[in-house]
Amino acid sequence: MKDIFVSMYDVYEIRKDFPVLEKVIYLDSGATTQTPKPAVEAMNDFFYNYAANYGRGAHRLSIQATNAFEDARETVADFLNAPPENTIMTKNTTDSINIVANGIGFESGDHIITTAVEHHSNYVPWLRQKESGVLVSVADIDSEGFVNPNQIDEMITENTKLIAVGHISNVFGSVQDIEKIIKIARRNNIPVLIDGAQSAGHMEIDFKSLDCDYFAAAGHKGLLGPQGTGVLCIKDPDTLQPSVLGGGTTSEADLCGFKTKSSPECFEAGTPNLPGIIGLGAAVEYLQKIGVADVETHDNQLARSAADRLNEMDGVSVYGPKNRAGLVSFNIDGLEPHTVAMRLDQLNICVRSGYHCAMPGQKALGINGSSRASFALYNTEEEINIFIDAVSKIAESRN
Repeated sequence: MKDIFVSMYDVYEIRKDFPVLEKVIYLDSGATTQTPKPAVEAMNDFFYNYAANYGRGAHRLSIQATNAFEDARETVADFLNAPPENTIMTKNTTDSINIVANGIGFESGDHIITTAVEHHSNYVPWLRQKESGVLVSVADIDSEGFVNPNQIDEMITENTKLIAVGHISNVFGSVQDIEKIIKIARRNNIPVLIDGAQSAGHMEIDFKSLDCDYFAAAGHKGLLGPQGTGVLCIKDPDTLQPSVLGGGTTSEADLCGFKTKSSPECFEAGTPNLPGIIGLGAAVEYLQKIGVADVETHDNQLARSAADRLNEMDGVSVYGPKNRAGLVSFNIDGLEPHTVAMRLDQLNICVRSGYHCAMPGQKALGINGSSRASFALYNTEEEINIFIDAVSKIAESRN
């Protein structure tokens, strides 16, 4: 069947850059996207031709490696419309969020607001602050996975020091009204952290226009980069103290003390993942050529089509709104999510199963885990047809 979105870009031509797609139907991009050949080739080029440490030497290989790393930083910063000097290269979204959690310097009596729909990465670091006497409020979600910004407004106190919200739910595909939440925060002079793990690369992000204080994202999800890469955009680096110190962060040291470098280096302790970040830069360039707006339309239409068709099946429950981002979580009556995922795997279809590291939201709605299909720029309508047919047969055979 011809792909219905081929007019936006040639998805079949793009698929040639992702060899594994010849073997399986990959519907787990919410966890990790596949990395295109140009990004893999950029990493191979590093290992084969100029592998050396970052900023640690005057020889030609070290200079080339450092320049390539900084070029990648500029590419990612430009893609997100953030200043390069305020764009920190990290291991993943979790690492990015923990840099903020450990760098603000919360004190007993401070107050943090987060939500029940969050991934554990944007939930557990805040709960841990309770050990230091910090108060944490958790905003409710509705049956479709949305947070009401007005509830966040009502939770604000004179001691509120941070509001932390995920942009897109990795369970429900609900896109939160972060613009309104940020406006509420600005009105009350409260910093905001946005978890963009599921939005960066799947929709256009303009860090400056968003006017949030911290934006965290993964390199290995919508940005198409390798695992072990991430990014943290910081509006004002002076609001954070580096939480990990050592090589690369220090400008001066003697027997009495030390001084740290300025951003971004003060937040990037030790030898960075040079090949990974270089690969991430190449992946973002690849994504820019395709166009994120077209990717967003492609992903969302596939997810909404899949959700509509799953909703028509007897014994299948679908979670999230009709106008969802590019994923759909579901359950088949009488079958555990892992059982559904394993049966699909036998048909060469890869989906996620379990709580998706987001237990509070599912438990709040009485959901004991789910199977999740998540989509990316390389998936086709034909693959969705095969997936829907497979789920239908599993649902019919459960009795």
